[in-house]
Amino acid sequence: MNNLYKLLFSIYFGLTACENARGQNTDILPYDLKNPTEVLILPDTLREISGITVLSDSTIGCIQDENGIVFIYNFLNQTIENQFSFHLDGDYEGITKVGETLYILRSDGMIFEIENYLSRDFKLDVHATGIPIANNEGLCYDAANNRLLIGCKSKLGKGPEFKNLRVLYAFDLKTKSLGEKPLYEFNVEQIRHLAQKKGYELPTKTNKHGEIEPVIKFTTSEVAIHPRSKQLYLLSSTDPILFLFDSEGKLITLQLLDKALFNKAEGITFLQNGDMFISNEGQQNKPTLLRFKMIAK
Repeated sequence: MNNLYKLLFSIYFGLTACENARGQNTDILPYDLKNPTEVLILPDTLREISGITVLSDSTIGCIQDENGIVFIYNFLNQTIENQFSFHLDGDYEGITKVGETLYILRSDGMIFEIENYLSRDFKLDVHATGIPIANNEGLCYDAANNRLLIGCKSKLGKGPEFKNLRVLYAFDLKTKSLGEKPLYEFNVEQIRHLAQKKGYELPTKTNKHGEIEPVIKFTTSEVAIHPRSKQLYLLSSTDPILFLFDSEGKLITLQLLDKALFNKAEGITFLQNGDMFISNEGQQNKPTLLRFKMIAK
């Protein structure tokens, strides 16, 4: 009887492990997105937090989409230890660090370069990227190619040919210019079919025939490059989904996010040890900063 119990337990444990791996994609995505290591409640001044970037082993640079202010948040003692204004009020959506310089993205594609950001006498330069999309939210540093990646939230144009097309541009830091063509083009319909084929959980909607069908909106809210794998992480807060792509823009996996935990995921960044932070706007709740420890393989 004891041996039978062990056998049944072994079978149950194995099936459960397989189901968890399928539901969370932990065999590829090295994070358990259902169980954050820490859940930090951010100050109300960051209720509209829209972008984050790691500054040090204890601090994160934050912006929110109403004021031209950089907030330096210490996630160890959970306080804003410094803040400074860099420009007028505006819809600021992305922030990333390159050495001692911060780059900040406004939704209209303008990039603000803050050189020596820790100094009171920092230098501010403003770059008009000329990006042909009105609503842009993602920004990260691609160190291997000395460029910024800009995630576009809205479509490249109107018409059926743009319905399923989503793009990401590159901004060269040497020439301070935008690439003529998108660096990556993502086909939403192809991604949906691939996700269904692999059995990934997706958001659903009821169509005009009363049938429930899977749907992906793919409205980029943030992008980041993993410090170890160099893979591209992309957040779509309206789905909400975390996408993982390789360096060529090919989908590796995706994870549907729990709306109870990810109120409105607007920011993502990594520590050098691989730990991941995701920030959420407050809306009707409190703004949060979620930390996920990287799972060793």
